[in-house]
Amino acid sequence: MENSGDHQEMVVPPVEGVAGGGTAYGWSDTGVNDPRPLRGAIDPTKVPSLELLNVWCMPNTANVGPQDMPRELESISLLAARNERESIQIAISPKVSWGGSGIAGTVQVQCTDLCSPCGARLAVGQSLTLRRVVPVLGVPDALVPLDMPVCQLNLFPGETTVIWVSIDVPSEQTPGQYEGEIIISASKAEAESTNQSLSKLEKHQLYRELRDCLDTVEPLEGKPLEEVVERVKSATSSLRRVLLSPLFSDFFSDNGPIDMMEEDAISSLSIRLKISLTVWDFVLPATPSVPTVIGISDTVIEDRFGVEHGSNEWFELLDQHFKWLLQYRISPYFCRWGNGMRVLTYTSPWPADHPKSDEYFSDPRLAAYAVPNGPIVPCGDTAKDYLRREVEILRTKKHWRKAYFYLWDEPLNIEQYTSLRRMASDIHAYAPDARILTTYYCGPSDAPLATNNFEAFLKVPAFLRPHTQIYCTSEWVIGNREDLSKDIIAEIQTENGEEWWTYVCLGPGDPHPNWHLGMRGTQHRAVMWRVWKEGGTGFLYWGANCYEKATVPSAEIKFRRGLPPGDGVLFYPGQVFSSSQQPVASLRLERLLSGLQDIEYLKLYASRYGRDESLNLLEKTGMYLGPERYTSEHRPIDVMRGEVYRTCQSQI
Repeated sequence: MENSGDHQEMVVPPVEGVAGGGTAYGWSDTGVNDPRPLRGAIDPTKVPSLELLNVWCMPNTANVGPQDMPRELESISLLAARNERESIQIAISPKVSWGGSGIAGTVQVQCTDLCSPCGARLAVGQSLTLRRVVPVLGVPDALVPLDMPVCQLNLFPGETTVIWVSIDVPSEQTPGQYEGEIIISASKAEAESTNQSLSKLEKHQLYRELRDCLDTVEPLEGKPLEEVVERVKSATSSLRRVLLSPLFSDFFSDNGPIDMMEEDAISSLSIRLKISLTVWDFVLPATPSVPTVIGISDTVIEDRFGVEHGSNEWFELLDQHFKWLLQYRISPYFCRWGNGMRVLTYTSPWPADHPKSDEYFSDPRLAAYAVPNGPIVPCGDTAKDYLRREVEILRTKKHWRKAYFYLWDEPLNIEQYTSLRRMASDIHAYAPDARILTTYYCGPSDAPLATNNFEAFLKVPAFLRPHTQIYCTSEWVIGNREDLSKDIIAEIQTENGEEWWTYVCLGPGDPHPNWHLGMRGTQHRAVMWRVWKEGGTGFLYWGANCYEKATVPSAEIKFRRGLPPGDGVLFYPGQVFSSSQQPVASLRLERLLSGLQDIEYLKLYASRYGRDESLNLLEKTGMYLGPERYTSEHRPIDVMRGEVYRTCQSQI
């Protein structure tokens, strides 16, 4: 993958799952052909955009690649709870070429606020955002932010460009029906959007002038009339200077402002895509019902961004990553690996008595946090002294119930299991109520706990007790035998506070749910459906930024050798795609979020009708029956969500 801006020039090889999903909406798999092709030079400002463009919508579980064929255009109708994100995709491909320099043409995409009849709104740029879907290894995955409320995109002959539209509904949003539009217009290739043509310095200067103008007129209440007049004169002068700048020269002729009828004529040629969103009374809980802890490699950050461990820049970058990931209902932890799969994990890089640690751990969006069993940054203390002090502080806090220690990843032999037990004993000496999390997929290979592998696996809790409280097992072990989860749960002493969590990594593979690149969209989302059906109370994923080592932020992303593409990577550095400093999400990360939101719907349904009925709902809608039997289409997801809305709305 090469560094890219708003467009990609590449030939996409066929990849399994690229065109998955979408047909449940009734869209045809056949292309949409215009029987009257345009010929000769084309002025896009004089031709209806629908004659130049194919535009169609796809659900967020569809993998829409550059070679996807057009479908019929339909309006968008969505359902969302409060504190929920719902997304849709808009695909655009050129029917003809009207541009130059190797491009088919340029399109302008503009959004309006979503408004309800009572005057409530979901604002563009805040609640409604656009991102461009950029292929990674030929598979649609990276979501690169676009300018709001207006952006421009270059289209290429024979290629489909995809925009990911997200709507974030705040917790306090007024329930009701919201409507808005996305307006797509073919434009002249030489025209550039204001945001793209202005330099950062020019943008800052324009912003400062407008900000100064606002500061001049805002504090007028109670001021003497003379001062009010002077302030208004000053603001008028500033505004006139801005309007007469070269930036707005296109809107003036020798006789003053141009006739806006011309603008109206152009907009009448645009494609207007209507969005209807039903916001209902249900509020997704701020704290996720199923803790989902995901690792961020601090060494990858140090290498790629060139920061020294423990420096101010290091703390700033970790803080940025932590806060950014919270929006995905994830409880991040930072990690670095030691010998034999020993791992140092921590959610806050600051000591427990630092205000930032309390800020992190008290955040209601954080469902669980990792406590290190030794210093993160050298401080002169021994590991035991550091551990004792941290535990003494944290045990006095209300958020201590969220704390866990993750010490060793997948112990394999007696030596590793013994080391893990010793480390856990040291922690329990200071905090008998501390929770130790252990990931595993087998018992010690050199001292079998039973005559066959699965029986030995089942006996790990008894072998580790009381040195582990959260038994986190690989979904790979269960395979397609979902009934085996009952055998695992039977070994967990939930009455003594023990829990069963699960994880995925390089396994299980297709067709089982996982987050590998190239899997179907419903396959990504089904990871969390599986958690709910099997009865796990938490989930762990080993890494979200574990790509190959690089020493420049904008360096090409390479997945680690020996792992399936996408394993250990859920987001990308923003600098790979633009000058942005913010991480860039993957489609897989968005589908992880959707799966976690699905769990909240299912939990609400279970609270009304019982857990068994929530499992029946999964099955009767055809959404999820097992790790090899789940929907490949999107419609069952909408049916499930709609049923929860229909049956629970009146009871909230």
